[in-house]
Amino acid sequence: MLEPIFEADFDEAAYGYRPKRGALDAVRAVHLAIDEGHTEVVDADLSKYFDTIPHSALLRCVARRISDGKMLHLIKMWLKAPVEETDERGHRRMSGGKKATRGTPQGGVASPLLANIYMHRFIKAFRKYGLDGRYGAVLVTYADDFVVLCRHDAVEVLDTIRRWMASIGLALNEDKTRVCHARRESFDFLGYTFGPLYSPRTGGRYNGAQPSRKAVASIRKHIRRRLWRGNQAPWDDVARDLNRSVRGWCAYFSYGSVTTARHHVEQHLYHTVRRFLRRRHKIAGPGYRQFPIRDVFGKMGVRSPGRCAQLAPPILHATALLLDSTNLVQRRGLAGRGHGFDGDHQSVSSMSRGFRGIPRISATFFGG
Repeated sequence: MLEPIFEADFDEAAYGYRPKRGALDAVRAVHLAIDEGHTEVVDADLSKYFDTIPHSALLRCVARRISDGKMLHLIKMWLKAPVEETDERGHRRMSGGKKATRGTPQGGVASPLLANIYMHRFIKAFRKYGLDGRYGAVLVTYADDFVVLCRHDAVEVLDTIRRWMASIGLALNEDKTRVCHARRESFDFLGYTFGPLYSPRTGGRYNGAQPSRKAVASIRKHIRRRLWRGNQAPWDDVARDLNRSVRGWCAYFSYGSVTTARHHVEQHLYHTVRRFLRRRHKIAGPGYRQFPIRDVFGKMGVRSPGRCAQLAPPILHATALLLDSTNLVQRRGLAGRGHGFDGDHQSVSSMSRGFRGIPRISATFFGG
């Protein structure tokens, strides 16, 4: 009920938690901006955004569009709801409650919308003061992740953003915020690394986008967890679970230069499966002869990451296994058909022609 009211106001720079927009749309927008010469990049990170949104200022933003007093009271009560959370060490703690003055309950159904409403204050200031015109700046946001791609003077833009964030009760994580030049340095956004890449065929340099090291490390870790020593499930169930996770990863990382990353994931998947089966069947030796790669990715039913793009179903289910999701709402869905692009060095301009059906993500999928 609330979403359509605020959706009419939201800016095209915002991609997170919105209908008919997704993370890969944001990735594509960043790549296109670099291709068009917006190469001075403010790679920003907000410090504990969901935990620090001020309630009073947020409710004023909501009240500009919602006049029903009962609805406003309901939202206020919802913001005050106590939430039990588990930290990285497995310890439980309570947050929120009647005395809370900041933060939105993580995992709550309304948190994504409220986060977008408050971030819209920053986007409106960006438009009002004309940073796009003065600095040739392109803003791309996804929940609390954002980058600003400028033609010049990105340091001045960062100083301005720092002041704006302080004025609305937020703060940049200075350890993770920086200015870089995309033609010389790389930066990560939404699980992708943007920066200069070199064609393995010609040796020429191009502005590339590829899965980040953290994203590759995350799926590798997830594969190891699925194939832990104590897993006694029937092999068909193990293979089905692996395929679902790997397909979900490949469906999201289907844009840009993906061949190398998928090769690394495939090699890790094969060797982890081989070691798992060797232990399960008590095979002496490494198990290469008993479980060759053609059998693992053939009759044993494990799907090769290199073929996932062609075989991805219309609707995929995947947990947010890609990235560090600290302070982000857990994601549960990938809807859409994988694009299947696996070239090495096309420009984003040529890729954008016919780029359809990219998978969309129902909530935050990234940070890092």
